[in-house]
Amino acid sequence: MTPAAQAAIAQADVVIGYSLYLELIRSRFRPGQIIEALPITQERQRAERAIELAQWGLTVAVVSSGDCGIYGMAGLVLEQLRSQGWDGNVPEVQVFPGITALQAAASRVGAPLMHDFCAISLSDLLTPWEVIEHRLIAAAQADFVTALYNPRSQTRTQQITTAQRIFLTYRNPETPVAIVRSAYRPDEQITLTTLAKLTEGAIDMLTTIIIGNQSTRIHANWIITPRGYLGFAG
Repeated sequence: MTPAAQAAIAQADVVIGYSLYLELIRSRFRPGQIIEALPITQERQRAERAIELAQWGLTVAVVSSGDCGIYGMAGLVLEQLRSQGWDGNVPEVQVFPGITALQAAASRVGAPLMHDFCAISLSDLLTPWEVIEHRLIAAAQADFVTALYNPRSQTRTQQITTAQRIFLTYRNPETPVAIVRSAYRPDEQITLTTLAKLTEGAIDMLTTIIIGNQSTRIHANWIITPRGYLGFAG
């Protein structure tokens, strides 16, 4: 969490979020705050509730994991406000940056994001799979270092296998891969592997996967992507 995000939570009258995320920051709540936890599938309801309370004159903090503007709640809140004819001023909105999963995961394994990179969520709950697959092909062809969010859930088990197949079509099977679960949390798990062995590790919704580009290497248990396409030549 950034200091700005911590301050926003401390100053809020109400804190709203997914129950798991609220539990992770429970020590930062202060007496007198209203804490409202909603299930994981009720993102839009969280946004609507936050707007309702803000319109009553309360200061509301809507909590996401990582950065709220990257696969987080900021977009849903702004979308909902727009649908209500919001003038951009009342209620006042501030978006506070956080450390997103790809940055946290990258820092735990070295410097894999030193050249052009992209992030793709494998969840097709809000995006058609055909669109996701098209983006995977484009990223693999363009040699982007690629971070995969939401790689596997209890019901979505084939998407990560498809993603691996797509990348193997365009990249060396020995391409370095980092599998990072719960970065910086007590139950953190880190696996360095290759594209060919990507699906052999334990992967779930708390996992972020980083697939290197053609120049990425593993050295002494650190993943390094050189800043230039001269790579490690010579």
